[in-house]
Amino acid sequence: MSTRHVPYWLDRVTKTRRPAFPRLRGAFDTSVVIVGGGLTGCACAWSFAAAGVKVILLEAEAIGSGATAGALGLVREDFDASFQETASAHGLRAARSLWQSMRRASLDFPAALRRLAVKCDLAPEDLLTFARRDPQSSRLLQREYQSRRDAGLDHSWLKPAAVTREAAIESGGAIRTRGFSLDPYRACLGLASAAASRGAAIHERSEVRRIRAGRKQVEITTAAGSIRAEAVLIATAAPMPDLQALRRHLKGLDSYAVVTESLPAAVRREVGRRANALRDAETPPHFLRWIKEDRVLFSGADQPPPPERAREKVLIQRTGQLMYELSVLYPAISGLQPEWAWDFTHYETVDRLPFVGLHRNFPRHLFAMGASRHGAGFAWLAARILLRQYQGEAAKGDDLFGFSRVL
Repeated sequence: MSTRHVPYWLDRVTKTRRPAFPRLRGAFDTSVVIVGGGLTGCACAWSFAAAGVKVILLEAEAIGSGATAGALGLVREDFDASFQETASAHGLRAARSLWQSMRRASLDFPAALRRLAVKCDLAPEDLLTFARRDPQSSRLLQREYQSRRDAGLDHSWLKPAAVTREAAIESGGAIRTRGFSLDPYRACLGLASAAASRGAAIHERSEVRRIRAGRKQVEITTAAGSIRAEAVLIATAAPMPDLQALRRHLKGLDSYAVVTESLPAAVRREVGRRANALRDAETPPHFLRWIKEDRVLFSGADQPPPPERAREKVLIQRTGQLMYELSVLYPAISGLQPEWAWDFTHYETVDRLPFVGLHRNFPRHLFAMGASRHGAGFAWLAARILLRQYQGEAAKGDDLFGFSRVL
């Protein structure tokens, strides 16, 4: 069996069924230009267009084909960060406000997808973040759980025996958080279609070459066109050439993922209920999802991006590593082969929380950066915050997501 080196979610949709949007050609005027056509960019396009804002979205490649297609597909009610450390760095009130905002987004986003009739295999799915069996790992995770409970967050603690019953693994306990699972690529396509139906102009193969902000407007230039707008919204994973000053706030990492062949019946009997997604409490973490056709999606093995000439070799090596680590977690899976394997680049911020909002050195810019491992709910969180800020109606706590948190 040969392994397909393409994201599983992308490969599930044949090229003939993927929507095609035109390249930007010519000169245009609009209210807001959104740079980046992943899940966050498309969520922003729909939110702004639904509010009556004239929007043009520019995607360098194809809609949803980058980090979105490589993602795990979880809507989380928490951040992939330590609440305890956030409270220590920014204060308990700020940490609680940040987590509560993410929880609201984790509920509102699935509701919006249902309302828009987006077909993306949306279903409730909890996430278990588990510690290794050694006492120190268990104590650290219990302290994290206790800090969340003391702050009033509705998360629950599973003792080792309960984790074994739920997931058929040995552990030192786990934090259970509520959430949903979905197909991130199809969710992205659905939001792009919904945005277009509301009047948003979407352009693929339209890489932004230059952004120049003036006193009254901002000008965005591509290879074949230009746009004058009131504001530009940056929803790309990586800082663009005109935004190099932001690189000091972000650290690029390549993450790797595999999807196994279908589990035989004998293996399925050994891996438990398969009802929850899993995340270990290691740094960097591994994630596991049970997906259709009795397959396993397993991701992790993060590292700094390798040289381009070495990417394929590194992918093969990391694929073997992930399959070995999966077999350590579930010995019954040993010997199964990966049918899909891929890599994708994501960016962590200095405090592991995302940046959403304004930056004092970049007038007429709105930012949604550092999505990292926070899950698909981040897209909706960013879209609602940035719409409020564009309309001059920022809500209490929105400023906590901005760059002022670290400047």
